[in-house]
Amino acid sequence: MDLKNKVALVTGASRGIGAAIAEALARAGCHVACADRVTRNNPQRIPGTLEDTVERVIDQGVESLGIQVDLADPEQVGEMVRRANSHFGGLDILVNNAALNLMGDLFVDMKRHERVMDVNLRAPMIAIRECVPIFRARGAGSIVNISSVAALYPQPGQLSYGVSKAALERLTVDVANQIQHEAIAVNCFRIDMPIASEGFVANTPGFPRDNWEPCEVVAEGVLWVIQRPVEFSGQLVSMQGLRNSEGIMASRAKVPFSAKVPTTPVTGLLDSENTINWV
Repeated sequence: MDLKNKVALVTGASRGIGAAIAEALARAGCHVACADRVTRNNPQRIPGTLEDTVERVIDQGVESLGIQVDLADPEQVGEMVRRANSHFGGLDILVNNAALNLMGDLFVDMKRHERVMDVNLRAPMIAIRECVPIFRARGAGSIVNISSVAALYPQPGQLSYGVSKAALERLTVDVANQIQHEAIAVNCFRIDMPIASEGFVANTPGFPRDNWEPCEVVAEGVLWVIQRPVEFSGQLVSMQGLRNSEGIMASRAKVPFSAKVPTTPVTGLLDSENTINWV
């Protein structure tokens, strides 16, 4: 996909990975709708607001729109997509990046669990449902869901988060299978190395960070996925896998991160020309 003059909607765009993806899309010539609940009138203790990202996107010479949204509210999710579509006269790309991680295991308070599932799984599903008819009308589209290594490996206190990400990966595959003949690519980008986002840094005081990558490395990989032909769909790609197989996302860390990741292909959920792989 040539990104010049395309229109993208990126959730969780007030800072961190979402902001980096929005800015990378803008540098490629894409107009960007940035969605988040954190604004200058509704700030958090962690730096970064929706307006900050919108201003940096506009600085790249493209148009941007900030949309304040609570992704736990299904009505607001639908309105987010409709507002972006109305403002730009269409959408071409959806990046479901926003995620919530509330700590807890088997006996987590169910309200906390449900909120994580609402933001991390239900909101992307609703956004996809809203975007697919728009993409059909445009003749093509690209959807990227941002996942985590927590989908594969259990982490203490992250049951709800891990379950939501595993489900998001399955959602990716099922939707790709359903619409694979409509020129709409649906892929999942799994983050499987430590990323120095503002939130991760703030929530891990005292952790050594010599092997943490900046958010811009993630953004480079996400753009690579978006720019693939529409036949590249139903793929669960990982940062380390893409770095190894495609030579992209060169490390910017002081000490490059190294860890073993699954490389076994998962087959049977799409046809033989669209098998799902961890790459």
